[in-house]
Amino acid sequence: MTIFSVRHVTEYRYNRPVHFGEHRLMFRPRDSYDQRLLDATLICDPDPQQIRWIQDVFGNCVAIVDITRPSTSLRFETWITIDHTPQVALDLEIDEAAATYPFSYDPEEEPDLERVIQRHYPDQSDEVAKWASQFVALGMPTPTGQLLMTMCCAIQESFSYARRTEAGTQTPQTTLSSRKGTCRDFALLMVEACRSLGIAARFVTGYVYVADRDGSTTRGGGSTHAWCQVYIPGAGWVEFDPTNGIVGNRDLIRVGVARDPRQAVPLYGSFDGGPTDFAGMSVQVNVTTRPADH
Repeated sequence: MTIFSVRHVTEYRYNRPVHFGEHRLMFRPRDSYDQRLLDATLICDPDPQQIRWIQDVFGNCVAIVDITRPSTSLRFETWITIDHTPQVALDLEIDEAAATYPFSYDPEEEPDLERVIQRHYPDQSDEVAKWASQFVALGMPTPTGQLLMTMCCAIQESFSYARRTEAGTQTPQTTLSSRKGTCRDFALLMVEACRSLGIAARFVTGYVYVADRDGSTTRGGGSTHAWCQVYIPGAGWVEFDPTNGIVGNRDLIRVGVARDPRQAVPLYGSFDGGPTDFAGMSVQVNVTTRPADH
């Protein structure tokens, strides 16, 4: 077990004092068998009138912040500490009936998985489906774990990681044609590629631990990170990080899951003003670790 600490600071700057609308933050990790939240702190400047917590439709924890005082800046600082148990899924425990692709989901589970099996983005030329089909052996069953691991590593090896200033996530077709993107773009591409094969997949937002920020080849550190989960009978929801070729939760801190990236934005809100009032923003994420006390 390992103790991870995450400090996440987001600051917005304005050319004049502006009023703020409601802001929603998704930073509190999901408690599970592989990660246990030890502490979570949220500091806002200006001081909020109210902070209330809700669980969204996916069971993610969301902080809703109401700030009434106008200001030329808005700053959110969050701290989380979690007890993390690595699960390296190199040898997935898969039900015999799903050990090879194609397979069918249990009729009892299929209705609950239906929306994450359906594709969410138009693919008129079937480009994503054609790309995904290359990982399926012709005329013979394909080991399910091998299919997914190969797809995950293919994105990591064949696509270029590039930070973007524009908000949002590229369509899978854009990522596929440009062969470059951010972690959110790569996660969405793998989600839609799995869905094109009839495999349930969903989007994950969180953080990645980079052992050496200056010399590591792990990408996505210094900011929030994104990857995907695939539902495999017998193994359950399994983490796949196509940005770094990681299978399992090693170094991944899961905060929120959703059908689509638009439902898992770490921070969003509004201000009352014109386009020229916004002066810029900065984001800093630091993930540190220490061995768990026994």
